[in-house]
Formats: sequence, structure tokens, C-alpha cells
Amino acid sequence: MASKDQNDSSHDANMPDLGDAIDTLVFSQILEMDDSEEDREFSKSIVYGFFEQAEETFEKMDTALEAKDLDELYRLGHFLKGSSATVGLTKVKDSCEKIQRYGKKENVDGSPEPNEDLCLSRIKTTLSTVKSEYADAEKTLKNFFNDT
Repeated sequence: MASKDQNDSSHDANMPDLGDAIDTLVFSQILEMDDSEEDREFSKSIVYGFFEQAEETFEKMDTALEAKDLDELYRLGHFLKGSSATVGLTKVKDSCEKIQRYGKKENVDGSPEPNEDLCLSRIKTTLSTVKSEYADAEKTLKNFFNDT
């Protein structure tokens, strides 16, 4: 496995700087599935599929927040956390984990938080943050694929 890490490191050196919002190691593993560096059809389809999924999930989160549905917010946070981790969106993943915890009536450290209004308030703030983090990552990835 060490040789794989060395290969990934040399591959990373050839990648443009994607900033701290994107895990370069994870993203480079997706890129390795492409037929060639000139034809990024496979990786682009994965990333753009994620974009669609994320935007639909944000709409569902807005609706669940309006309805004060913590269970649904927990479920949606969990879902988006997993899919954002798959494409390497670190900040989005971390914020979704917070939404997941708050929806489960927990603090970030996992301790119980019985105050539902406080949890909903934290979700509202975190949802605003994650949407901004997502927009930044989306712009970066669209630039990478030369689609602005």
C-alpha cells in the first residue's frame, strides 16, 4: 500500500491546487478511473452527478428545516456527508456531519443536546455555511473541468 501512496503523491504533484476544500488524494483516485487525462468523461460524470444530488438535498434540507423535522435533517445530513466524502469535499463533509449530529439532538462532540430549538438553530447556521462551502467547491471543480 505504501507504493500506492507514493504514486498518489506524484500524481498530486501534477494536479492544480484545488484548495483546502477538496481532498486531493480522494479526488485523484476518481481521476485515475478516467480513460485518459484528456478525456475526463468518467470523473466529470461522477462530480456532476454529485452536484445534482447535493442541490436536491439542500432543497430537502430547507424544507425539513421549515418543518422542524430533526429526523429528516439527520438523515439528509448523513446522506450528503457520505456522498461529499466520496468526491473529496472535505469541508462539505464536515459540515454535513454537524447537521447529522444536530438532527440527532447531539452536540458536535456527540453528547446529548435535548434542546430541539437550539439544534434547529445550529442546523440553520450550519446549512448556510455548508451551502457556501459547496458553492466554492463547485466553482473550483467546474474550473478544473473547464466548465464555468
